[in-house]
Amino acid sequence: MSRRSRNKVETDDKSEIDLTPMLDVVFIMLIFFIVTASFVQEKSLTMNVPENQPQTETNDKNENILIQVNANDEIYIDTRRVDETAVRSLIAQKKAENPKAAVVVRMHEKSKANTYVEIADAAREAHIYNISLVPYSDKR
Repeated sequence: MSRRSRNKVETDDKSEIDLTPMLDVVFIMLIFFIVTASFVQEKSLTMNVPENQPQTETNDKNENILIQVNANDEIYIDTRRVDETAVRSLIAQKKAENPKAAVVVRMHEKSKANTYVEIADAAREAHIYNISLVPYSDKR
């Protein structure tokens, strides 16, 4: 009986697994993945928005082409909803009426930058290079 109990104790001691090498491998893999990970940097447009200042009355109200874009990216020219494909022709028509016209794009803060780029490209195709962006929000 003493032989069996002695053998049993010896087998229990031998059955333990040393986890130290496995933990070393896990930490080395963790360090490898942290070092080699590429972090995505988001690109964004930066805008310099002026502080709220009292507006002065100007005489050139008719010289600007006002284009409004709401939060759903719907485009309005002269309070009339316009399709994206018709923006260029309407800007060219307004420029023919007033050659000194500049384009003012009034965009909601939740609208997409892609909509502004499409409007700016349409204005450049109509040979208007003075394009201003005026952001607004529904918060008041």
